Amino acid sequence: MPLVPSTLTVERVIAAPPERIFDLLADPARHQDLDGSGTVRDPHRAPERLSLGARFGMDMKAGLGYRMVNEVVEFEENRRIAWQPRPSVGALRPFIGGRIWRYELEPVDGGTLVRETWDIGQEKVPPLLWALRPLTRVGMTRTLDRLEELLT
Repeated sequence: MPLVPSTLTVERVIAAPPERIFDLLADPARHQDLDGSGTVRDPHRAPERLSLGARFGMDMKAGLGYRMVNEVVEFEENRRIAWQPRPSVGALRPFIGGRIWRYELEPVDGGTLVRETWDIGQEKVPPLLWALRPLTRVGMTRTLDRLEELLT
């Protein structure tokens, strides 16, 4: 049993229909607009709209610039989307990669319950990320702030 839970979730009700929210999440060109961590930069080799199995690269910056390659691993139109990033540089692959960013949308009175989950259960070395939980929670909360601002 891990010392720290492998998932971290934030949620909120946003006064918009699931279809509008999902359209933003499924557009990799908009991920920088949504990202509350400030690390997401520009997509590369990305489809206009994500689908199950779609792969897309993302330029990132957390101190130094780096690039991740993401694969959509869960997809239910207007309800659920998740992607799994891995480093594009082979030397980093033994140490990082495998976390899942998941968004679940549930229609409720007044809009849509949006649930964002950071799942490190498939990460190469989960303990390397345990210390990032507080910072990740702040970034995820800011992501939901941005999503709400863009849609309401």
